[in-house]
Amino acid sequence: MIGPHLLPLLLLYGLMLPVTGMVPVLPDFTAQRFPGLGQFASHLFMSVNMVGALVGAPLAGLLSDRLGRRKALAVGALAVNGLTLLAIAWAYSRADSYALLLGLRLVEGFAHMSALSLLMALGADHAGKAGLGARMGAVGAAISLGVATGAPLGGFVGGIDPLWVPLGGGLLSLALAVAGFVGLADGSAARPRMAAAEIVATLKRRRQLLIPLAFSFADRLTVGFIVSTLSLYLGLVIGFDAGQIGLAMAAFLIPFSVLTWPAGHLSRHWDPLLMMVVGSVLYGVFLAVLAFLPAEHIVVVMATGGLIAALMYAPSLVLAAHYGGADCRASALAAFNMAGSLGFAAGPVLSSALLAAFGLFMMRPYAPVFVIIGAIEIVLAVTVLVLVRNGRFGDVQTASP
Repeated sequence: MIGPHLLPLLLLYGLMLPVTGMVPVLPDFTAQRFPGLGQFASHLFMSVNMVGALVGAPLAGLLSDRLGRRKALAVGALAVNGLTLLAIAWAYSRADSYALLLGLRLVEGFAHMSALSLLMALGADHAGKAGLGARMGAVGAAISLGVATGAPLGGFVGGIDPLWVPLGGGLLSLALAVAGFVGLADGSAARPRMAAAEIVATLKRRRQLLIPLAFSFADRLTVGFIVSTLSLYLGLVIGFDAGQIGLAMAAFLIPFSVLTWPAGHLSRHWDPLLMMVVGSVLYGVFLAVLAFLPAEHIVVVMATGGLIAALMYAPSLVLAAHYGGADCRASALAAFNMAGSLGFAAGPVLSSALLAAFGLFMMRPYAPVFVIIGAIEIVLAVTVLVLVRNGRFGDVQTASP
C-alpha cells in the first residue's frame, strides 16, 4: 500500500493532469465551439477558472488550519472537481451556452485549488528527516510533472476528440478522491488549532511571506499568458495544431518539472531569494524573445525556459511553507496559491487587453505584448531585491530548512 508520505505526491500529480490538458484544446472550447467570440471572451475560459480558485484557496486553508482535518476536506474537493469536469464535458457536447461553460469552469477552479492547497499542506506535514526544502521540492516536482504530462496528453486526446479531455479528467479526479479516502492520513494531531482571525493576524505579522507571494503572483501571471495568449498565438499565427501546441508546452514543462526537485534541494544550501531573482530576470528575457522566433526554434527555446523556471518555483514554494510555519502552513500555502491564482487570472486578461490596444495601430501586436509580460518578471525581481536589502521585509532567511 502507498504510504502517507508518497500518496499526497501522487494525488497532486494526478490532480494537475486535467488542468494543462485543457490548454491544447482551448480553441476548441472557445472560438471554434462558439463562433463569434472575441479575444477577451476566449481568454475568459482560462481566467474564470482562477477566479474560482481565489475563493477556494483561502477558504480551504483557513478551514484546514482551524479544524485540523486536511484529509476530509481534500477528498471532498477532489470529488467536486471530478463532478464539475464531467459537467463541463456535458455542457460542451449538449448545451449551447458559453455562460454555462464559464460558470462550470468557475466551480472547477474553486474545487481544484482547494484540493491543491490541502494536498500541498499534507505533503509538507510529512516532511520527515529530509527537511522541508527537499519535501517541498518533491511537492513542486509532483505538481509540475503533472502539468508537464497533461500538456502532451491533452494534445493527443484532444486531437482525437476535445470532449475526452474533461471527460477523462473528471473520471480521474473521482478515482483520486477514492484513493485519498482510503490512503491519506492527517499530520500530527499536536498541530495547534487557531481561530480564523488569529491565523490571518499571524500571517500578517510574518512579512517575509510577502516575498514568495509576490513571485507566485508574477510567475503565475506569465503562466496565464502562456496557456492563453501564447497558445492562441501558436495556433492562430504560427499555425500549430493541437498536437504541436501540446508538444511546445511539454518542451517547457518537462524540464521544469524534472529540475524542480533538485532545485528544492539546492535551496537548502543556496540563497533561495537569489535563485528567484536570477531566475526571474532570465525568465523575463525568455518570454520577451518568444514572439521573434521562427516556428522551428520555438520548441528548443521553450525547453530552455523550462530550465530557468525551475530556479524560481522551488525556492518560492519552500519559503512559503517555511514562513507559514506548522501552525499556519495550510493557510500560507493557500495564500501562495491564491496569489498565483490572481496572477493566473490577470495574465490572460492583461495580455488580451494589451493585444487589443496594440492592435489598434499595429498589424502584428503580439511582439510588444510578449516584451511587456517579460518585463514584469524583471522589474519585480529587481524591486524585491532592493526592498530586501533595505530591510523592508525584516530579517529574511537566506537558506531554507
